[in-house]
Amino acid sequence: MKTIAIAGTFDTKGEEYLYLKHLLESLGLSTFTIHTGVFEPTFKPDISNSEIAEAAGLDIATLAAKNDRALATEALSKGMEQLVPELYKQGKFDGIISLGGTGGTSLVAPAMRALPIGVPKVMVSTVASGNTAPYVGTSDIVMMPSVVDVAGLNSISVKIFTNAAFAIAGMVKFENTKVIEKKPLIAATMFGVTTPCVTAARKYLEDRGYEVLVFHATGIGGQSMEALIEAGFIEGVLDLTTTEWADEIIGGILNAGPHRLEAAGKNHVPQVVSVGALDMCNFGPYDTIPEKFAGHKFYKHNPTVTLMRTTVEENEAIGKKLVEKLNMAKEKTVLMLPLKGISAIDVEGEAFYGAEEDKMLFDTLRMGINRNVVEVIEMNYAINDVAFAEAAAQKLIDLMSK
Repeated sequence: MKTIAIAGTFDTKGEEYLYLKHLLESLGLSTFTIHTGVFEPTFKPDISNSEIAEAAGLDIATLAAKNDRALATEALSKGMEQLVPELYKQGKFDGIISLGGTGGTSLVAPAMRALPIGVPKVMVSTVASGNTAPYVGTSDIVMMPSVVDVAGLNSISVKIFTNAAFAIAGMVKFENTKVIEKKPLIAATMFGVTTPCVTAARKYLEDRGYEVLVFHATGIGGQSMEALIEAGFIEGVLDLTTTEWADEIIGGILNAGPHRLEAAGKNHVPQVVSVGALDMCNFGPYDTIPEKFAGHKFYKHNPTVTLMRTTVEENEAIGKKLVEKLNMAKEKTVLMLPLKGISAIDVEGEAFYGAEEDKMLFDTLRMGINRNVVEVIEMNYAINDVAFAEAAAQKLIDLMSK
């Protein structure tokens, strides 16, 4: 029989969690209850809050006496992050579900993130329709908007909790029996304006026996790829779309943080890197762009995304950052430069074509790269030309074969 872990504050939301527990058990599932609240629960859990506090090296009575919600949330969250993966390894549960507002979500989300990818994780939350990045991170948590606050059973909350219960029940009851053939795993980065390049490279690699995971370079995509490389899943990296660095440096909305472009070099994973879509920085609708960028060139990608052309000065800064990151590599790193354009709209005749801007980017890379660490290959193609894509793919194969 499959078992669902139910984690949450059974002191303040006991009624809601009991409903969830009884519903899941009526579906033929076992439940494993974890109390994350500070005070006494309304029903006896399988794992108490004192056990969670102990996992963080603290005492629950001391936390309760301090009457500091923020301190307790942080402490119990750390305990959950340590304890829950261990309970999963022990076979205590097959999937996990929780309900909460900002506090409850913050308590359980780190523990969910610490579980392996593929373990069913459902979080019903009041913050599920907002910025979920702080809670989901690079994991596969399914966040479901609670619509109303998690405060009692009513005609709306019961429907939402029921749907969530059915969702996790389906996740654990139905298993995919299809066996995927094990192939060398390659990570690739793509953006809309580099899609032809990555599509051609992916086909080239797949035709030669590799499996390619494509990550959308929207910030969280780059972070997810870096996390999988760091975790040892990836055997080669085709990082052709490094556009997230433009957003990180300039202040766009799709940055991947300061550690982008580090994991492969640090972990001796072969990588072929290019400058895809560094001609642009990303913002939301046009009227949300900060006034300080007045005078830049803009392109309305769609109603919710506006692209901003990077300037000569910005390309110099971006180039210096790529130099810094690539020179950290220990081995097997290649930088490929498509001299006729770095995106679909940075070619002659298109909206973001900028020979001067691209020259500054290329020159900064040429001057700064440590050629003893990184091989630099320049090709007289645009990034989306098939010849460039296939050359990059073959170069990665060569690196992985050494």
